[in-house]
Amino acid sequence: MAIGAIDRPAVRQRRSLLRREARDAYIFLAPWIIGFLVFTAGPMIVSIGLLFTNWEIITPPKFIGLGNIQELFHDRLFFISLGNTLFYVFLYVPLYLVLALIIALAMNVKLKGINFYRVLYYLPSQTPVIASAILWLWIFNPEFGLANAALDALHLPPQKWIFDPNLSKPCLIFMGLWGAGGGMVIFLAGLQGIPENFYEAASIDGATTWGRFWNITLPMLSPVIFFQLIIGIIGTFTAGFTQAYVMTGGGPENSTLLYVLYLYQNAFQYFHMGYASALAWVLFLIIMLFTGIQFRIARSWVYYEGDLK
Repeated sequence: MAIGAIDRPAVRQRRSLLRREARDAYIFLAPWIIGFLVFTAGPMIVSIGLLFTNWEIITPPKFIGLGNIQELFHDRLFFISLGNTLFYVFLYVPLYLVLALIIALAMNVKLKGINFYRVLYYLPSQTPVIASAILWLWIFNPEFGLANAALDALHLPPQKWIFDPNLSKPCLIFMGLWGAGGGMVIFLAGLQGIPENFYEAASIDGATTWGRFWNITLPMLSPVIFFQLIIGIIGTFTAGFTQAYVMTGGGPENSTLLYVLYLYQNAFQYFHMGYASALAWVLFLIIMLFTGIQFRIARSWVYYEGDLK
């Protein structure tokens, strides 16, 4: 009997098994695929069409070509909201990464009960956003808030905090730093993945604590830092909406009018769906630009094990 004839049943059986595995895989992936098509890809495709229309929901869409794009260049609030968001991103993300890394370094010790403190620092990041916003609204209340009570105890003049155009954005940034425990967990995982023998060898060679941190910890953590930087920038461009919406509504004097809040106002308060779609795609392009720049720069400072540099 030919060898091929002996192998054919086994080949057919293997192909049948692979088809069943593929079928089962698509069955389990179907909920995600359907959800992606209905709630992500579908709305994105629709928004491309709305980008070229003037649609106020209750009236039929009217094609206006590039009218919405042209309106962006004459919209003062567009530039204000974009400036507020860039200020928020470029101040918040570095502070968040530094604070999360400091907490992770402090929590990366072998002490009895250390898990309790890790949970303690992590919990604020899991607080519901609405509840957190209401809590901080009470803290920053200029009449009876805890922040002014602390200033009064120090014999310092009270502040308007979130209701002061000069302090509103720093207050939002400070509120965001309250949830640095989420980044702490990721940094902590990275720190625990660094081999101990690296530090032992460096100590034998006479390296100081700062030298070990600068020459071992940071290079070995660079992929984690890069990941957090990318996720932080993407997330921060769309973050802050709930706090600004609940606490200030974009005020005072548009100082907390963040980009996503302005997008929401155009879509669901003014019902300018076409213009809101233009704002959404501009935000998408801005995020893609910053992400691409980060990936380009990363080649010079992100170290992966096995790289020859």
